[in-house]
Amino acid sequence: MFLNISLFVILVICVITDLHNRKIYNAVIFPGILLALVTHLITGGIQPFLYSVLSCFVGLFILLLPYFMGGMGAGDVKLLALIGAFKGISFVVYTAIYMGIIGGLLSLFVLLFKKGGKQKIKLIFYFLYGLKSGIRIPLNIQKQSFSGTVPYGVAIAGGVVWNWINGGI
Repeated sequence: MFLNISLFVILVICVITDLHNRKIYNAVIFPGILLALVTHLITGGIQPFLYSVLSCFVGLFILLLPYFMGGMGAGDVKLLALIGAFKGISFVVYTAIYMGIIGGLLSLFVLLFKKGGKQKIKLIFYFLYGLKSGIRIPLNIQKQSFSGTVPYGVAIAGGVVWNWINGGI
């Protein structure tokens, strides 16, 4: 129970800073990981501690490739590692799946409600319909018009909450 409450508080802090500053701070993440590791060591011994370390690395590696490709911030990667340290491998994997769904919906929301979003969606629809009909319609959309940042800490926290709702305690 202590770990769940601590994780919830950390997630709230990270969501607030991610929405406000588009950053997830190391001053929150690293003490949180340390708290999870020490708590597992004290309450369960070496075996839960080592499992927590392994789970932390699993969480880290899930978002490492998107980070290296420039699609994810380092704070997001470390936040998922923190979730692994708190909750374990299966929890962090399911959280990543839910996070991906929520992140995709957030990205779509940003795309739709950014200036010119409806026009972009219409052009993409015409392009795809043209491909179906055998006609190649040029999109003429600049790549920078698709740029827009998504506070992915929100998606990660949403994935945790979704996981909790589905019984991943």
